[in-house]
Parts: sequence; C-alpha cells; structure tokens
Amino acid sequence: MKPFQLLRLCVWSCFSIVLVHCNTKHDPEIQLSDIEQVSYNFHIRPILSDKCFVCHGPDANKRESDLRLDTEAGAYAALKDDPNQFVIKPGNLEESTVYHRITTEDPGDLMPPPESNLTLSSSEILLITKWIEQGAKYEPHWAFVKAEKAPLPKATDWAINEIDRFTFKKMREKGLSPNPEAKTHELIKRASMDLTGLPPSPELLARFGDFSGEYSYENLLDGLLDDPGFGEKMAILWMDISRYSDSYGYQDDNIRTQWPYRDWVIHAFNENMPYDQFVTWQLAGDLLPDANKEQILATAFNRNHKYTEEGGVIDEEYRIEYVLDKTNTVSKGLLGITMECAQCHDHKYDPFSQKEYFELFAFFNNTPEKGYQGDVSQSKPAKTPILWIEQEDLTGIMDFINYSDTSKLSVSVMGELEEKRPTHILDRGLYDAPTEEVNPSTPVSIMEFPEDLEKNRLGLAKWITARENPLTSRVFVNLMWQEIFGQGIVKSAGDFGMQGDLPTHPELLDWLAVDFMENGWDIKRLLKQMLSSATYKQSAVITEKHLNTDPDNFYLARAPRLRLPAENIQDLVLASSGLLVRKLGGPSVKPYMPEGIWEAATSGRGVLATYIQDKGDKLYRRGLYNFIKLTVPPPKAMIFDSSNRDRCEIGRNRTNTPLQALVMMNDPMILEASRVLAASMWSKYQNEENAISISFKRIVCREMSTEEKSILLSYYEDQLARFNQNPDQILPTLNVGEFPLEESTVNPETAALMQVIVSIYNLEETITKS
Repeated sequence: MKPFQLLRLCVWSCFSIVLVHCNTKHDPEIQLSDIEQVSYNFHIRPILSDKCFVCHGPDANKRESDLRLDTEAGAYAALKDDPNQFVIKPGNLEESTVYHRITTEDPGDLMPPPESNLTLSSSEILLITKWIEQGAKYEPHWAFVKAEKAPLPKATDWAINEIDRFTFKKMREKGLSPNPEAKTHELIKRASMDLTGLPPSPELLARFGDFSGEYSYENLLDGLLDDPGFGEKMAILWMDISRYSDSYGYQDDNIRTQWPYRDWVIHAFNENMPYDQFVTWQLAGDLLPDANKEQILATAFNRNHKYTEEGGVIDEEYRIEYVLDKTNTVSKGLLGITMECAQCHDHKYDPFSQKEYFELFAFFNNTPEKGYQGDVSQSKPAKTPILWIEQEDLTGIMDFINYSDTSKLSVSVMGELEEKRPTHILDRGLYDAPTEEVNPSTPVSIMEFPEDLEKNRLGLAKWITARENPLTSRVFVNLMWQEIFGQGIVKSAGDFGMQGDLPTHPELLDWLAVDFMENGWDIKRLLKQMLSSATYKQSAVITEKHLNTDPDNFYLARAPRLRLPAENIQDLVLASSGLLVRKLGGPSVKPYMPEGIWEAATSGRGVLATYIQDKGDKLYRRGLYNFIKLTVPPPKAMIFDSSNRDRCEIGRNRTNTPLQALVMMNDPMILEASRVLAASMWSKYQNEENAISISFKRIVCREMSTEEKSILLSYYEDQLARFNQNPDQILPTLNVGEFPLEESTVNPETAALMQVIVSIYNLEETITKS
C-alpha cells in the first residue's frame, strides 16, 4: 500500500480539520451606482446602529447632547443653540448638521469622535449623503412591521415552487445562475439527514434509485416526515432553545428528571402539532381551561434553567435569576430579540425600555417557584411546582413517555399564584433594588398588548401567536431555513433587532411566514415546501464564480456543504454500523466518557459526583439522549460545537479543529462501530472487495468510484499484511467497546477491514451534508 494513496482519499478529512475555520463575513463595498433609492431600513439604519446609536439611540441614560438619531422626530429636530440648523433637514445638506459633522476634517467636530474608535467608510458617508438628498425618509424597523405576502416574482422553467421564484430572482440580480440538480444519492442522503438525522440504508437507496420507478422524491419526503426519527431530529434544535439538561448546574450540580419533557417535544413534532399550539402549551399549558397533564408537562419548557443547591444563598436573588432566564429564553427563542440587553437599562439599539423588559418579566413572576429549596443533601429530581406522572398516565394521555419503572416520575413545571405578586423595575437589574411597580405587558414597538387578553402567560401566548405579531412566524420560519440551508434568511437568527443581520431575501421570508400561518402553522408542510424546491435540490459543487461572487452562499446558487451536528455524527456512526438502538424517548443515557472528567469538576457531593457509565443497549442510543451535566457537558459533543445548554441557544457554530480529527480517529464508539461492522461484513461476504463496497455504501451512502476502490483495497492489503506479520496486535485492535467480541471474528481479515472502515468514517464526505 502506498501511503500517499490513502492520503488522497482522506485529504479533506485531514486538511480541513487541521485548519481552524474562520467565518469571515462577506461584506462587499456597496456600489452606490446600483442603488436608485436609498432605504433607511436596508442601507442607513445598519450604519447608524453600528456607529451612532450607542450615544444617540434609545438608551436615555447614555444619550449624548439629548440628540436622537433612531427616531424621525429626534433626527428632524432643530438644534437647541441654533434654531436655523437641524440635525437632519430632509433634502437639504447645508442645513443638516449630521452631514457637516461626518464630513469635517476637524477632529473636534468629527462624528463619530476619534476617541470612540468608530469610523464611517467613504461609501457609508456617501450613502448618508444621498439619503439626506432624497428626503431622509425614516421607516419602521422591518422586523417590527406585520408580515405581508409580496407579489410572486415571475415564474421560470427552473422554479418548482414559490421559493424558487424568489431565490432565482435574487441570483440573477447578483449575476449568478443555479447549479444543476444534485445526484439522486446525494438528494436521498441530504433529505434523510435533514429530516431524521439518520443516513439512508442501502435498501432505501436501492428502493428510490433515480426516482424514475415506483417511488418518487415526494414519496421519499413523505416517508421521512412520517419516520419517528423526525421528532428526534427536530428535538435537537428545541433542546438547545429550551436549554434542556439532566442536572441543575452550579457547584453541586445534582440530577433532575426533566426528560419526560423531551419525550413530549419528540411526540409533538412527530404528531405535527401546529406551532402556535406548540408554543401556547409550553408557555401556558397549565392555564388552559381544564388543563390536562400533557399540557402541564409542556410547561417544563420554562423550568429547564439552572437551579442552585448551594447552602447560604439568598432565596429571592435566585428566584429573580430564574424569572430573568425565562424572560430571556422566550424573547430570544420565540421572538428573536435581545430583550436581555434591557435588563439593567434601556436597550442601546432597539426600541425596548427597561420598563418594557420588566413588564415582560411580570408574566413569569407569578409562579410559586422558590429560589432555594435546600442544599444538595436535600436534593430532589424536581422543584416546586411539580407534576407527578403516575403509571395510569403512562398508559393513557401520556403514553408517549418511555418509562418501564413502576415508580412515579416528577417534573418541574409551571403554576400560578392565586394572589398576584407585584413586579417592580429593578435598578441596574439587581434583585434587591426595586423601583417603579409595573404590570404585565409587551414592547409597544413590536405590537401593543390588547386590553382584552389575560394579563398572564396565557395572554402572552395569545399575543405571541397572533396573526398580527410581526416576529413569531418570521423567527420560526427562519429557524427552519437555518436548519435546512445552514444559515437563516436572517443570519442572526436570535436577533431580529437593529444590530441583527438584514434578511438576504426579505420578500421570501415574509411570504413564507404568512403562508406558514395561513396553512395552520403546519411544520411538516413548511419543511416539505423547502425540501421540494429546486433551490434545495441543487448540487453543492462550488465554482470559481461562486467563490468570487458569493463565497458564503447567501444567494443560494448552490446547495450548502455543512458538517453534521454532533448528535447526528454519533447517529450516523451507530446506524451505519448496525449498532443503533432505535428506541424512542426515555431517560438519558451515559455512554463512553474519558476517565476522571466528572470527578475533576465536582464538589464531591450528590449522585453525579462520579461518572457511572451505562451498559448494554444504552450505549447505542441516539446522541439526543446523551446525559447532559451542566458543569461538565459531554466533551465529544462540545468538540463538535454542541450547545452547553446553560442558556437558550438558537444556532451553533461550525468549526474545524484538530480535536475533531482526534475524536474521529480514536473515540471508542467509532472504533467499536468499525469493529462491529467489519465483523458483520467479513462474516457475511468472506471477500474484501464486497465487504469494503457494502461498508462504504452504508457509511457514505453511495457507490465507490474505481479509484476509491483501488485505494481502499490497497490499504486493506497493507493492513492485512501487518496483522499477519504481527498476530499479537489483532486482539488489542479488535478488543474495543462493550459489544460482545465473538472468537470467530478475531482474525487478521476482520482487523484489517476494521482499519479500512475507520478510514471511511474519517472521510470529510462521511460527516458532511452536501
């Protein structure tokens, strides 16, 4: 075997992982000649928000010279010391002080001031100048305006559905053309990973073939959407949003039993619960008329935050901390806004006051939850209020919960005090500094809270899911787009405010948001719409034109190439090797873990002080079910950019680091899976060419090329010679993991085949959606 041949096969796996990924923002210099009408929302507001609002924006406490540039009234006002001069005089540069202050060469008058380390580029100055000349028209922030369907762009032969009409129009504006359609095996793998998080089996690949036979691409999508794995795949995102974990966090970090909530989320997605109902039950299921246990269980969404069990803490301090977390989770995860920035003072960029923050906070401030319920010696797996799940529930309304024990289950959920607890604005956000009393309400800049709605979490849920709310549908549609295409139409999926990214396809986002609501908030329909589009079905091949014009693929002239999420890498390895136990739901499991990790970061108290690995089938569950201890998140998942779950997250980074290569080459689960698959293939075929070909198809989901076959067979012969010459190395190589090792499989052929399969798992293509 020539070593350089294997290197050629694994070049991307080695090269791309050694290089640390740098997510360079593609921000080309604006060509003013291309802009006929300057837009405040899309051209001017981003400049002012970045360079001016920190001193001349919504935050009254930090505002300089009592001058506002975030409102029309403030910007058009006359100067106090010279009524004949204005901050901005629409259509008149000479009488617009802003123009003179941004173009002067006097550092004493220049804005932004040099000491701020903020500067305007020449194109930004020209844009502001042109905007003033054209009348300096202010517009409401695009995300706070009710979404409406724009007229569909002209139909083309390429377009399959409405999505394509919008994306094709944008491609043409940027001088791009769509890629050809991907190969059928690529589409099958792509759709399977996107909808179930699992690779297609060789049987499924053969059944659908090139879609010319009995089974069509639409049949494939329908089958994947009906697969129980759909709910598990979707639940990964929602566990990040709901900051799900299996421990309380903080120093002692003991166990809790919130996993029945995870079972409910999987169930809700598989049953295609409408998104407005999905949100309502989680926010206020306990406040619904005649609320049942399932609806109450859904409110565990609000109780997944950290809890302290440290002695000597102040109860009210931590109770306030928990309410703050609920407020921030709902505002970020459901509304896509950064309300947490208004906890201590008025928001510096968005039109949210500190008063409005605590008015939103008030919705969650009326629960009987306590800040402290005893130290770790008194720890219980759920905190007040508690939902008790009995055996009769598991055979009735909560039959989706996977629990074989006969004991009762307890889950931390929501409840409401009979007597309203007063809510005050907290000076600088401090628990012991209450000031003005406020009532439950919502930010006026988004949508006024109607008088006829209940002043509790149920009223908030109705406000969030109202057709008139400009954010909820946009934010969720954008999250689904991010799941499928790698980045949202709004790249900053958790920030639709002034500092967030502008939508690349604003008309498409609004069209999909309205269509989603018009069709009953149907999540499966929305995803099928995306996966049925010609935009989705493109090849991921990257051309020089793509790299020069749109390296970040904002305009979707090709399919994205994305490394799989941490959980789905585990799923792919276990499924392709035949080890995966497809059991739906149930308690979290403790797979292989490096020794001493938990013990090195523990107080030594509580049942989680020492890591006790699970046995048997529990070692081969999907990544979604891995036990998450907040103070020591699963290291392998963290290496592959998983969320640490200590707060709401709506997106993950994607990095390439040497640690990832080390995991893929040395992790016991991957080595064990390689050993098990090698033993199965050799026992079945007794032929290296067939064994390698089928293994490759199970893992990479396509046939090998002639060159690939030659390289892998050569590598197999090289490894076979090594084991024949060193028989003492066979057993140590194969003896990895706890899956039974049959004596009949301890031979040089299985050991050599195992090494080949490890190399296939380490291909860049294996763990990449392309």
